[in-house]
Amino acid sequence: MEPKKVVLAYSGGLDTSYCIKYLSQEKGLQVHALTVNTGGFDEAELKTMEERAFQLGAHSFKAVDAVPEYYQKCIRYLIYGNVLRNNTYPLSVSAERVFQALEVAKYAQLIGAECVAHGSTGAGNDQVRFDLAFHILGQNLEIITPIRDQQLSRQEEVDYLKQFGFNWSETKGKYSINQGIWGTSVGGAETLTSHQSLPEEAYPTPLQKKEAEELSLEFEKGELVSVDGQSFESPVQAIEYVTSKAQPFAIGRDIHVGDTIIGIKGRVGFEAAGPLIIIKAHHLLEKHTLTKWQQYWKGQLAEWYGMLLHEGQYLDPVMRNIEAFLEDTQENVSGTVFAKLHPYRYELIGIESENDLMNSSFGHYGEKNDGWSGEDVKGFTKILGIQHKIHHFVNPEKSSL
Repeated sequence: MEPKKVVLAYSGGLDTSYCIKYLSQEKGLQVHALTVNTGGFDEAELKTMEERAFQLGAHSFKAVDAVPEYYQKCIRYLIYGNVLRNNTYPLSVSAERVFQALEVAKYAQLIGAECVAHGSTGAGNDQVRFDLAFHILGQNLEIITPIRDQQLSRQEEVDYLKQFGFNWSETKGKYSINQGIWGTSVGGAETLTSHQSLPEEAYPTPLQKKEAEELSLEFEKGELVSVDGQSFESPVQAIEYVTSKAQPFAIGRDIHVGDTIIGIKGRVGFEAAGPLIIIKAHHLLEKHTLTKWQQYWKGQLAEWYGMLLHEGQYLDPVMRNIEAFLEDTQENVSGTVFAKLHPYRYELIGIESENDLMNSSFGHYGEKNDGWSGEDVKGFTKILGIQHKIHHFVNPEKSSL
């Protein structure tokens, strides 16, 4: 009999490298290593990962470029909604893990695999994101999680691989890095505390530029289509360009504190120069082009969208409902936002848009009123206060301040 097929979500790191050797050596499974690129790997890295996978005992290796679909089905809605988890974090890892899980489930069905596997531990969010997608989309797929089930330490994984002549390189340093098109997460000893900050060397991109530079971002119906007057074939290329311009300024560094799916608090560092500038530039443009209530209800639904995505609920149909609402709000969100890049920070200068609701023909705030008279305001204010006046008249005991 042929051994069972298992599709492993393979990142090339220590955990998933251990999984290849363990699943093939100890479990006798036919391991199909699948790397889902969400913007974190170049061709040279993918080639190295492929070579390592076969050295460890993988039956096959495949790399899937998921960036176009990831943008189309997720990132653009994060931009439309100006989604920042706890007003801080652009869901860099949260979002990409969901799409990696979806690709693994699809590939398992394609090759007729009986099992899927991932290298998540039992202490984080990723285990839930992967498992949920596999349970929902998989047809009776067995889920195998060696690191979680055996509660392995990194040193135990290293020692196991050494038994087979594979010496794990320690050159990666003491920080855990996860890079994608929508940001890079950074984990280390400092993020396990509640008070320590990450040192300069923890961040993948060092400060390289110190002289301020200007940046202009053009949006069309909420999508980034041009930067510094340069048009792109796709918004993905525009995002990559903004990141390349802003990263050398060491912009977008922060530490996010949030609630995990499993109930504990978590802390993670990140750098996301491009995503943060794009989200904030888009938000500024919306302040000028959307009405008060459009902005309010967008904020409410976008908060839910980010929370559900973070917790692995991407496949819930309500997410499609929210996406439809968010996209509909972008009809008038077109224009150019002007920004300035500085070391460790950026500033938004202003916008230009044909849809700017800050229309001078109606007046200038605090200066002059062209669309109404003082008498209009007197009557408006009197009517506005009627319900409160009635309340205080009927309840005089509550009227004293």
